[in-house]
Amino acid sequence: MKKLLIFAALCEVATGLILLAYPPIVTRLLLGEVVSGAGVPISRVAGIALIALGIGCWPEGNMRRAFYGMFTYGALIVLYGVILGASGHVGVLLWPAVAFHAGLSGLLVRAWRARRTDRIGGKN
Repeated sequence: MKKLLIFAALCEVATGLILLAYPPIVTRLLLGEVVSGAGVPISRVAGIALIALGIGCWPEGNMRRAFYGMFTYGALIVLYGVILGASGHVGVLLWPAVAFHAGLSGLLVRAWRARRTDRIGGKN
C-alpha cells in the first residue's frame, strides 16, 4: 500500500508541476481545448492544489488519511472525467486519465482490503 500511495502522490505532484508551469498543454491533452484568460491562473491554482494533494497524501505516519485522501480524489476524478467525456470535452488523454485514476483507485482499495485482512488475521 505504501508504494502505491507514493506512486500516486508522485503522479499528482508531477501533474501539478506541469499545470503550474504551462497549463495549456494539460488542458489541450485532457480536454482538447486551450485554456486562456482567467483559466490560466485558475489552472495554476489547480496545479498548486495537486502538489498539495501529493504532499498531503504522502504515506508517512497516518496511512489511513493518505489512503482516504488519494482514493477520494481518484474516485471523484473518474466521475468528473466521465461527465466531461459525455459532454464532449475530450482531449487525447482524457480517457486514459480516467482509466488511470479508476485503476489506481481500484488498486488502492485492493491494497487497503489486504492490509485490513492482514491486521484481522494477526499479521502486522
